[in-house]
Amino acid sequence: MKKTILAAAVLAGVVAAPVFAGDDMAGMNMSAKPAVMKVASNSALTDAEVKKVDATTGMVTLKHGALENVGMPPMTMAFEAKDASMVKQVHEGDKVRVRVENVNGTLTIVKLEKQP
Repeated sequence: MKKTILAAAVLAGVVAAPVFAGDDMAGMNMSAKPAVMKVASNSALTDAEVKKVDATTGMVTLKHGALENVGMPPMTMAFEAKDASMVKQVHEGDKVRVRVENVNGTLTIVKLEKQP
């Protein structure tokens, strides 16, 4: 019985120690800036090629470069277009520059420029 109480006391001390250790932040430099800070331009466009256009669903399939602002590597993927005029202005094979953003949980083309 004495061993059980002693073990519980020791365990309680070990478990409680981290709780109190968090209060002592002496020596911590909380004003330091992160080592790497990404600043993405809100207007950054990515080169892409139109692979498919579906006017009925408003989807455009793009073979695109890295979409840094949404953390997506280069790939081919279908995206919803923000408005129907975007879908009407492009055709399969067109070279474009796009801005894709997460709009209410859906990756959406919010800006599209046809390239000459």
